[in-house]
Amino acid sequence: MVRSMSRKGNPLDNAVMESYFHTLKAELVHERLFDTKVQAVSEINHYMMFYNSERLHSSLGYQSPEEYEKLSA
Repeated sequence: MVRSMSRKGNPLDNAVMESYFHTLKAELVHERLFDTKVQAVSEINHYMMFYNSERLHSSLGYQSPEEYEKLSA
């Protein structure tokens, strides 16, 4: 990940990452308590792998980002 350099209070400067973190929070984090920081980091890392390799994205024609990249190359 690259640190965002968008202007304060302007999420449109970094809409892709804003959307990703919204999805991460909605699908994994909200209304959930992790037992340890290690567990939280582990599950977030697992979700990141799932998000890129398996989760279907409507904006990519209902393909995973990895599938889309392979077919676009």
